[in-house]
Amino acid sequence: IRNCDWSSDVCSSDLTPKVVEVPSRPAFVKPAAGGEKPAQVGQLLSQQTVLRTAKPGRMQVQLPDGRAFRLGGDALLRLNGRQLDLQRGQIIAWVNPGSKGGAPLQIRTRAATASIVGTTVFIEATDTELKIFSWEGLVECITADGQRKTISSGQQLTFDNNAWRMTRLTTAEAAARRQKSILLNGFTAPMETLPVIEKELGLSQ
Repeated sequence: IRNCDWSSDVCSSDLTPKVVEVPSRPAFVKPAAGGEKPAQVGQLLSQQTVLRTAKPGRMQVQLPDGRAFRLGGDALLRLNGRQLDLQRGQIIAWVNPGSKGGAPLQIRTRAATASIVGTTVFIEATDTELKIFSWEGLVECITADGQRKTISSGQQLTFDNNAWRMTRLTTAEAAARRQKSILLNGFTAPMETLPVIEKELGLSQ
């Protein structure tokens, strides 16, 4: 099997996105050519594959170059080169601390595109609202109307009623979100930035 960039359709298994965990279902995979089927651990994902979860379904996907994400809630996402097109639902995406170089991982929604390099970002998209929260590191956002916004650890950017709002979570609020998060809890596959998150937000020494 040949090596190639992960923007290609057919690549070696170590350079192709793959499902690494499905802790709860319903969770589905729909290739660009083919019907939707239940997600399976170890399943390789070609470009333009659509991933879908319905509550309480969740899955974790490993991307090349030390990137990964978890999807949950009533979520719908399409793999599109180095970009993840999130139509709805919840995602937490991160870049492993040991990774070097490479283009930013971009997550596009209807209202904004978030770019991360060495960061952990949470996004929740509904038909009426968008939340982009930085668990750790800087997240660069470009809104659909061309505005540039940067959020840092503990900050949340919200789009609601056609207006953007920036807030910062207190340590208590961050701790509560950490405990309740369906994407930070209940997985056995590693999330390498979790210790960084807890340190950044003052949740551990």
